[in-house]
Amino acid sequence: MLPTREEAMELVRDGLRSNPGPWGKHSLTAAHCAEKIAAACGDMNPEKAYILGLLHDIGRKFGTRHLGHVSDGYTYMKKLGYDEVAKICLTHSFNSQTVDEYFGKFDVSEEELRLIQTELAKVEYDDYDRLIQLCDSLAGAEGVLDIVERMGDVKKRYGSYPKEKWDANIALLHYFEKKMQQNVYLVCEKDTFSPEEIEG
Repeated sequence: MLPTREEAMELVRDGLRSNPGPWGKHSLTAAHCAEKIAAACGDMNPEKAYILGLLHDIGRKFGTRHLGHVSDGYTYMKKLGYDEVAKICLTHSFNSQTVDEYFGKFDVSEEELRLIQTELAKVEYDDYDRLIQLCDSLAGAEGVLDIVERMGDVKKRYGSYPKEKWDANIALLHYFEKKMQQNVYLVCEKDTFSPEEIEG
């Protein structure tokens, strides 16, 4: 089950009231990219893609956490009965379906880590999982970013960026460009799109 676009936006507004920050505009940009790419693919649902993009980081409602936002989002969406969103909350951070590739802080309890590992092992990735992984890498709070520049920026901030994840993100870019037969940055309106302020 999926929330409507309006319900999804209200969940983000509520999340920002609990934990204000740039994640709201990042989510709007990811949703915009997901909708545009899904529409250009022709065999995907743009509305579903938008909603999944909007809510992929909803776990941030519960505070500033790294790996923790994955389990928070998954558990929260499961509780509301939004299983498809819960899956995206889980899969958007793991291109190769394992926590081994995660290079942020492991700020989770043993129970939360077990939950992530167990549920991740069960899921079967589809094009929506891949799409939101790509859009997460393209989305900045200020708009659509160059994926290589964004990964370079992360590498500078963290001191490293796993080569497997870097290559996986580039592969996702090529995968969707081939599927659309178009340039991702043109489809996502990189030079013109800017997310609006989310009014509380």
